[in-house]
Amino acid sequence: MTIKKGSAVGYVAMLVVGFALAFSASSWADRHTSSASRGLPVDEMRLLAEVIDRIKTAYVDEVDDRKLIEDAIQGMLKGLDPHSDYLPPDAFADLQESTTGQFGGLGIEVTMEDGFVRVVSPIDDTPAYRAGIQAGDLITRLDDTPVQGLSLSQAVDIMRGEPGSSITLTVVRQGQSAPLEITLERAVIRVTSVRSRMLEPGFGSIRISSFQQNTAADVVREINRLREENGGELKGLVLDLRNNPGGLLSASVDVSDIFLQEKLVVYTESRIPNNSFRYQSRRQTVAPDVNLVVLINGGSASASEIVAGALQDHRRAIVMGMQSFGKGSVQTVMPLSQDQTALKLTTARYFTPLGTSIQGTGIVPDIEVRQGSFTPQDVRFNRESDLQGALPNGQAESGSVADGDEEKVSMRDEDFQMYEALNMLKGLAILKP
Repeated sequence: MTIKKGSAVGYVAMLVVGFALAFSASSWADRHTSSASRGLPVDEMRLLAEVIDRIKTAYVDEVDDRKLIEDAIQGMLKGLDPHSDYLPPDAFADLQESTTGQFGGLGIEVTMEDGFVRVVSPIDDTPAYRAGIQAGDLITRLDDTPVQGLSLSQAVDIMRGEPGSSITLTVVRQGQSAPLEITLERAVIRVTSVRSRMLEPGFGSIRISSFQQNTAADVVREINRLREENGGELKGLVLDLRNNPGGLLSASVDVSDIFLQEKLVVYTESRIPNNSFRYQSRRQTVAPDVNLVVLINGGSASASEIVAGALQDHRRAIVMGMQSFGKGSVQTVMPLSQDQTALKLTTARYFTPLGTSIQGTGIVPDIEVRQGSFTPQDVRFNRESDLQGALPNGQAESGSVADGDEEKVSMRDEDFQMYEALNMLKGLAILKP
């Protein structure tokens, strides 16, 4: 989640696949209140009332009724799964704004794991990204406050603040013997969800950092720009979903639709009547034939896994990189009847077109490529031209260094996964008739 005032960082907002499936308070109540009431466990409800009464009567300090009830609600939801949550008015308002592309915070997507805050992904070009926060980092302290014992929303309340103010995160990172202390300055986060660049003539890359309302339209615009830059032809495209924590389900379906014609993209299964859905791509699409490689890693979650899974199942793209995060659940935001509050509840699981649930396991790439540096070992072999008295070639000698070699070396050293994705695209272009 993105550390904004209660939004994309604290309430798994960017991890909410299915925000568009939210019900209104009235429709939810009309359809489900009567049946739920008939099933309420009377003895357990009496027990809850008795506990509340004992706390109000005997606790060492006087307890505010509203806080007591809200804490009870938070406890119920915390016991279900890491993504279900109760949203008080300010958190609900922030969640509704989380996909607009601008908010205040640190720029990280987080979830709760074993009592600590786990970083799902840093967002590109944010304070967290620039400070070196990594997917998988475990945050154990916020300034002087231990994280253990806090709820996710409480942790986010501490992390959020005015732009320009600072906070020190204590981070436990795999492979590091001692915790790291990283001081970040809060800022207004402006998310550019789609960026593109030419890797080589004919081969481009589109980077999606999160799935927002206009993401699909932005991807189409960038594809057209790359085609125009390359004289109208595009031999291959890398769709970079690394460290993409997700976003809107509808946006992931629309992005898949750019590359798939009349195919099932994803489907959901739920206990709620009439709340299981199947999402299909349309007949008309922008890039049904361009060679495609999708890059994922452990920071690719939720909506990005929907896209990778759909393109992989339909053999539309080769998925490369590392196994993804594994968030295969759908959260429905249910506005409540009181004071602009809401319930964010896990209501369904989603499945890839071939029926695979990636909940807890993630998308396994077709070709695993670890990020790292590459050190070539040049071995000099004798050639025909080295032999004494060898015949000359008979043609004008060509240059030994091809244009763009220095750029290739730079990509290989700076982003080995992208370098290998480009090599795969070049191979596909050779094989394509």
